[in-house]
Amino acid sequence: MKKNRVSINRVVEFGFKAKMPVRNPFFDVDFFAEFVTPSGKRIIVPGFWDGGNEWKIRYSSDEPGIHEFETKSIPSIEGISEQKGYCEVKKDKGEKNPLYKFGGPTVVNGKIVYKNGKEFFWLGDTWWMGLCSRLDRNGFKIITKDRIEKGFTVVQIVAGLYPDMDWYDPRGKNEGGYPYKKDFSEINPAYFKYADWKIGYLADSGIAPCIVGAWGYYLKLTGIETMKKHWRNLVARYAAYPVIWCLAGETIMPYYLSETRDEDLLFQKSGWTEVARYLKQCDPFNRPLTAHPTNLGHEQIEQPQLLDINMLQTGHGSHQSIENICLSIEKARHAFPEKPIVNGEVNYEGIGESCRQEIQRMSFWASFLSGAKGFTYGANGIWQVNVKNKPYGPSPHGRSWGDSPSWDVAYKLQGSYDVSTGKKILSEFQWQNIVPCPEKIISKDKFSFAGEIPDTLLLIYVSPPCFSNGIEGLSHLKSNCKYQWYWVDPKDGRKRKGFVFQTDADGTWKTQKHFWGIVPVWQDWLIQIKEEK
Repeated sequence: MKKNRVSINRVVEFGFKAKMPVRNPFFDVDFFAEFVTPSGKRIIVPGFWDGGNEWKIRYSSDEPGIHEFETKSIPSIEGISEQKGYCEVKKDKGEKNPLYKFGGPTVVNGKIVYKNGKEFFWLGDTWWMGLCSRLDRNGFKIITKDRIEKGFTVVQIVAGLYPDMDWYDPRGKNEGGYPYKKDFSEINPAYFKYADWKIGYLADSGIAPCIVGAWGYYLKLTGIETMKKHWRNLVARYAAYPVIWCLAGETIMPYYLSETRDEDLLFQKSGWTEVARYLKQCDPFNRPLTAHPTNLGHEQIEQPQLLDINMLQTGHGSHQSIENICLSIEKARHAFPEKPIVNGEVNYEGIGESCRQEIQRMSFWASFLSGAKGFTYGANGIWQVNVKNKPYGPSPHGRSWGDSPSWDVAYKLQGSYDVSTGKKILSEFQWQNIVPCPEKIISKDKFSFAGEIPDTLLLIYVSPPCFSNGIEGLSHLKSNCKYQWYWVDPKDGRKRKGFVFQTDADGTWKTQKHFWGIVPVWQDWLIQIKEEK
C-alpha cells in the first residue's frame, strides 16, 4: 500500500510500475485514482505516463487527515490498476509560502483571491518560452529570485507549443527534446520531466505558474482530440500545484502565414471552446481558467462563461496603446462585470526600441485605475529568451521582435522595478475595491486616469508631461468639502503632503495654475486625495 505524509496544499507524488509495456500509453491508456478525503468527498485525479513502465499520480489538499485512494486504468494493466494507498495531510504552522499557506489563486465574487479568501495581487511576468533549454536551471533560479524580491506573483509560461515559431523549430526544444513526435503521434515524457522542475520551482518559490497550454494556431496541427490529451497530461502533472490555467495564447489568431485566416479563426474559436469544456471537466482541483487573447478574452471562445478570469491584450504601441487599455477594460467590464480582468499583455519593455519604464508605469496605472484586477509585465529579451550573442531571431513572418537585450540584462530593466513599486503602493489600500471614475477629473487629454475606493480614497495618475497636459481640476466630489492632496512618486512610492483644497457648491474644484506649474517635480505623478476630517 502506497503511503505518504504531506503538508497542507503541498504536492505529494505516488509512483507505480506497470507489469507490461504499452505500445502508446499517451493515447491508449486512461489512468486515474479516486481519492476519498477525511470528510468523505470523492475526487477523481488523472495520472500520467512518465516513460518506460512508470506511471504517476500527483495530489494535494487543504483538508487535514487521511486521504485514501485506489487507482484504475482502462484497459486494466497489472501494477498500475487497483493499487491502493493513502496520504496524511498535516498542517504546517511554519509554512511561509503564501501559495501553500493560504491555498492557490481562485476567483470569488469577481476578485482574485487565495483559496482561504485573502486578497491575491496578480503582478505577472511573461516568460512564454521559459521551459525551453535556452533558459537553463541556473538562469531560471536567477530570474525567479529577482521576481520574488520585486513582489511578482504570477509567471505566464507556455507548455511546449510555443508562439513565433514553426512546430519542431530547434528553439523550442528543452534538455529532454521536443514535447511530442513531429506528427503528435507520441508524447515525449523527457520534455515534461524537465518542465516539471521549473513549474515546481516557481510554485515552491511563491510564484503561481499561469500555464498556457499551447499557442492558438497549434490546434489545427494537433486536432481537437489530441489537444484534449495534451491538456489532460498538463492537468495530471500540474493541477495539484497552485497553478492558473491559460487555455491558449492568442487563442483565435491563425498561424502567421496562413492563407485561410477566416476559416482558421472560426475553427479555433469553436475548437478551443470544446477544449475548454473538457479542461473544466477533467481538472479535479478547479484551478481558475483564462485565455490569452488577440484583444478581449471573452471573445476568444464561444462560451466565455467557461473562463474565470477575463484576460486582455491591449497593444505594443507605446503611448498610443494607452487609450486602448482603458477602452478594452471598459468593454470587458460591460460584457462580464462579474469576471476579474487581467491586462495580460501590453507594451513589452524595450519592444521596437520603445516602451521604456515611463510607459510601463502608464500601462500599470491605466490598467488598475480603469478597473483591472491584475497586470502582467513583459520585457523584450525575456519572453522569447534572448541569450547573449545568440538572440532568438525571426518569427515565421521573417521579422524579429528584437535581438537585444539578452534575458540576463532584460530582467534588470527599470520597468520591472516601477510596476513592483506600483504594487507596493496599491497594497496599502483595499485596492480590489477600486472602481474607475474618469468623470472626476477635468482634463483635455487621454493620459490621466482616476479610480476610487468609494467614500475612502481617490487615486489619480497623471502621465509624464511629454504625453499629458495634466488636469485642470476635479468634479463630482462632495459640495463645499475640504480635501487633502498628496503627491506620490510612482517610481519609488515616496509620499509628499501637498495642500488642502475646498470644492464649490457643485462639488467642483479647479487649479489656480497650470497643472505642471504646481507639481513638485516635472514628471508623472500619482495623486491621492482624501476628505479632510
